[in-house]
Amino acid sequence: MAAFLDVDTLKFMVGQVHHLDELISSAYYQNHDNESLMLFLDAVTDFAEKELYPYFREMDAVPARFSDGIIKTHAQIGKIIQEGAAMGLLLTPIEEKDGGLQAPYTLHTAAHAILEAANNHVPGYLGLTLGAAELIQHFGNETLRETYFQRMLSGEWCGTMCLTEPQAGSSLSDVMTMAYPVSDGSYRLKGQKIFISGGDHEHTSNIIHLVLARIEGSPAGTKGISLFVVPKYRQEGEEKWIRNDVTTAGDFQKLGQRGYCTTHLIFGEQEDCHGWLVGEANRGLAHMFQMMNGARIAVGRGAASIAMAAYQASLDYARERLQGRPINTTGRKDAEMDQVPIIEHPDVRRMLYLQKALAEGSMSLVVQTAYYLDRMKMAVEVAERSKYQLLLELLTPICKTFPSEKGIEVVNNGLQVLGGYGYCEDYILQQYYRDIRIFAIYEGTTGIQSIDLLGRKIPMQEGEAVRELVKEIKRTIDECKKTDQLVFCAEILENQLNKLVRITTHLQQFALQNDYERYLADATIYMDLFGIIAVGWQWLKMGLTAQKMKEQKTGIYSDTFYLSKIHTMEFYFKYEMPKTDSMINILENGKALTLPGPDYF
Repeated sequence: MAAFLDVDTLKFMVGQVHHLDELISSAYYQNHDNESLMLFLDAVTDFAEKELYPYFREMDAVPARFSDGIIKTHAQIGKIIQEGAAMGLLLTPIEEKDGGLQAPYTLHTAAHAILEAANNHVPGYLGLTLGAAELIQHFGNETLRETYFQRMLSGEWCGTMCLTEPQAGSSLSDVMTMAYPVSDGSYRLKGQKIFISGGDHEHTSNIIHLVLARIEGSPAGTKGISLFVVPKYRQEGEEKWIRNDVTTAGDFQKLGQRGYCTTHLIFGEQEDCHGWLVGEANRGLAHMFQMMNGARIAVGRGAASIAMAAYQASLDYARERLQGRPINTTGRKDAEMDQVPIIEHPDVRRMLYLQKALAEGSMSLVVQTAYYLDRMKMAVEVAERSKYQLLLELLTPICKTFPSEKGIEVVNNGLQVLGGYGYCEDYILQQYYRDIRIFAIYEGTTGIQSIDLLGRKIPMQEGEAVRELVKEIKRTIDECKKTDQLVFCAEILENQLNKLVRITTHLQQFALQNDYERYLADATIYMDLFGIIAVGWQWLKMGLTAQKMKEQKTGIYSDTFYLSKIHTMEFYFKYEMPKTDSMINILENGKALTLPGPDYF
């Protein structure tokens, strides 16, 4: 077991709960086998233990900084980018015809989760580069693909995603960066972008920015936004590369993730910044959302990874820290007894089980989402592909939000396990606490994701996505009802799932009456409700798999391992699932207290 992650649990999710064998038996993934993919995860773990984890706290103590016009970051970051690319971490989801490994996205998800658990300050440099390269490959013309794609996947060049502006955060319709056509087919860009992760650093010879901007004369709002490739260095002639008038104006000193630079970029300060259109004009936001949806899954994965790492750290502490004595049968403590590890105290155990339930449940939800992406890729029939695309679209905002919000709760409880030491820099929990806070903000805040879920994803194809997901969950419930040890939890999930369907129908009545403000007023409560039920489904799946493996003696892990999954499932259903009833009560209450009106603040 790595110091920062229970890798066996991750392999259990990928290999047994989410059926890696089914994926690699398909024609699309037929060139892979289970053994080689598990060995790849072992190699990633070894890489993370040697090259990422030892520098985790150092990158926090010596953060990225803007100095003399450039961003200076930790020297180890360059080595990680180069060696990570060399071992194929940017190639796993890329098709073989494009020079990739064409491995299951569930495998890619597990590999990057290991990196993020080891040191969450670094994998974003790789992830954004991969996302930008994929977008260029998918929407760019032949020249753009030939110029940038392979050099980004090799790790030679890095990539970013440039959306946010000072006046346009969540409201991308207010983007003001302009693009003016040039006779050579390029566009001259002028504007600024803020909060750009990986926006400038010394570990690559070029950074390829994907920038949202408006072509002169385009419509207002999101319908007038286009997407451009804007390199830090642009090509002039066959061999020459020159600066492209992309200026780093400064950086942002953050609460956490201090090794992951966040920059303020100015495009066209000297009127000489050139960009090239990606895809269709005025379709930039639609194109960018391909990258953003992948980024949202990655955010959920990162939050779940930090949560699992924080759980591991607090568990290790609880096993070693001697404090207090058990309460004996008289209800009193015997001062003459030796102190015991704090893990023997029921309230500490409650906090540890809560961490385990939320962290591992979150990760399983992320892997489930990746599994649907794989099923969509390998589908032969149009109807099957459409089904899995709907499921992927529906789960993406939940996959991003639940781990991000509950991950904060996980780390908070981990810090509490350490008591006063948790608040001190001597221990790692305080860093996890600072690092994870951004994940509920990254790539669309919790409020934005919740509106996306209720306002866009639930109504898709007149509710077809919800119906498909309900079928998936009920299939698990029906299978669990055949096993005595799982009936209790299965019936709880079935009951709460039916309530979710009912409350969804109830809320949609507001939309049918064109009262969209009321419909979306408590979207975040609805998101929380949906997330708890979705992760309850994940725990039922893990419990079912563990029960089968234990009974059939076909598992590769110990009985204790499988029993721990069943026990944690029971904990989740006893301590977390009941919270959904209070959320349903809020959503069913006809009076909305948050709508605009008199200010009583």
